[in-house]
Amino acid sequence: MRAVVIAEPGRFGVTRVPDPTPAAGEIVVAPRAAGVCGTDLHIIDGEFPPAPFPLVPGHEFAGEVVALGAGVTGIRTGDRVAVDPSLFCGTCVYCRRQRGNLCQRWGAIGDTVDGAFAEYVAVPAGNAHPVPDSLGWAAAALVEPLSCVVHGLRRLAMAPGSELLIVGAGTIGLLLAQAARRSGAARIAVVDTDPGRRELAASLGADTVAGSVDALLAERDIGFEYAIEATGVPAAAQAALTGLARGGTLLVFGVSPADASVRLSPFQVYNDELTILGSMAVLHTFEPAITLMTSGAIAADRMVTDTFALDDFPDAVRAVRARTGLKVQVA
Repeated sequence: MRAVVIAEPGRFGVTRVPDPTPAAGEIVVAPRAAGVCGTDLHIIDGEFPPAPFPLVPGHEFAGEVVALGAGVTGIRTGDRVAVDPSLFCGTCVYCRRQRGNLCQRWGAIGDTVDGAFAEYVAVPAGNAHPVPDSLGWAAAALVEPLSCVVHGLRRLAMAPGSELLIVGAGTIGLLLAQAARRSGAARIAVVDTDPGRRELAASLGADTVAGSVDALLAERDIGFEYAIEATGVPAAAQAALTGLARGGTLLVFGVSPADASVRLSPFQVYNDELTILGSMAVLHTFEPAITLMTSGAIAADRMVTDTFALDDFPDAVRAVRARTGLKVQVA
C-alpha cells in the first residue's frame, strides 16, 4: 500500500509499505479523511519525543472497515467509523484512576504507532466508533479534535450562563467556541490577531471578537469568569491569564513547547482565588463528540478549508505551516 513515512526528523514522503494485517482484537480501516494537525508537524520536525522512526503519522481520521481480526464482534466490514487514537496500557496507576490520557505508557495511533496517512491502518476494534451515513467523511475526521474539545470543556465545567474568553481562532479555538454554546457559555469572546479568523469566529456565533485581550478588557469593568488558551503560544497563555476576573478559571488547551513558561503571581492566585487547569488529549469523549457533530452544533463544512490527495501530503504540510486556511485534511 501507499503511505506517508517519516523516515527521520525532517525527511518524509509517500512510499510503498506492506499492507497491515489485523491481530486478534484489531480491525483494518481504509481512511477516507484524515486531518493534519500541529502534532504531525512536531513529529515531522523531531519535536515529539514519544514518536519513533520510521513512522506513518495521522491520528485524526475516519474511514471504512475492510478487515476483521480474530475475536472481533459488533463490527462488520463496510462499517463507517471514527477512530479514537488513544492507546492506554490499562494497568498503570493513572489508568486505574480512570485517567488513561495520563497513562505512564501512553501511546497513540499515528503518534507512537503507524497511523492514517496511508491506504490502510490497523487499529484496536474497541477504538472504532460508528458514525452515521448522514455524517460526511470530512466531518467524521473532525470528531477526534472535537473529542479533545469535549474533554477540555468537561474539565472547565462552566456554570450555565457564564462568560467565556477564547484566545485563538484556529481550528481548535473555533471548535471550542461552537461546543461551548452547548456547555454553559452564554456569551463568548474570541481573540485572534488574524482579521479573517476573527470574522469567521463572529460568523460562527462569537458575541465579541478582538485582536487582543487588552482591547477586550478596555471595554469591560472586569475580566472573564472563564478563559481558554487555544494556540500553544506562551504569550497567548499569558494574555488569557490576564483576561480572568477574580475567581476566574483558566484552561490551558494549546500545546506549548515543553520549556515554555509564563509569569504567575502566587499571591494573585491566592488573593483572586484563580483556578488553572490543563487538558490533555482525549478521555472517553468520542461518543459525545459524535453526538455533538451529528446534532449540527459544529459547522464542519466551514472548518475544513483544504483537502489534498495522499500523494500530495507534502503540499498539505506546507498549507498547515502557512496558516492560510483552517483544517487541512488528506482524503
